[in-house]
Amino acid sequence: MIDTPSTGTLHHVEIWVPDLRRAIGSWQWLLEALGYTVFQDWADGRSWRLGPTYLVLEQSPAQTAGHHDRRRPGLNHLAFHVESRARLDALVEQAPAYGWALMFPDRHPYAGGEGHYAAYLEDTDGFEIELVAFDPPGSP
Repeated sequence: MIDTPSTGTLHHVEIWVPDLRRAIGSWQWLLEALGYTVFQDWADGRSWRLGPTYLVLEQSPAQTAGHHDRRRPGLNHLAFHVESRARLDALVEQAPAYGWALMFPDRHPYAGGEGHYAAYLEDTDGFEIELVAFDPPGSP
């Protein structure tokens, strides 16, 4: 059963990737670790759903570049909630095995500022994700 979305809720995000197989190797681990499940699968793409929102990876012949540059106009990064600091730390530890590199390691886990417990990861194709720990008020 799919939750009824509220007006303004994100419907989906579609990311064009230069190598679908490689992207699936990174993104599938991450999305499934965050609670997403495979939603659609076809020759040139795959999507994962969490509630009413889904994320698509697609390898399109209409691409004009072979690498994503987050510093150019367009998408800089996607940010995902993570249930706790401990869960975030576990994901950061596992991430390199799936093609994700920790960004700003000298400032981790506070690269986003004091009190913002997060990890910034980049995949082989230059896509950045931010994992943000949610700890209830009063948590250490």
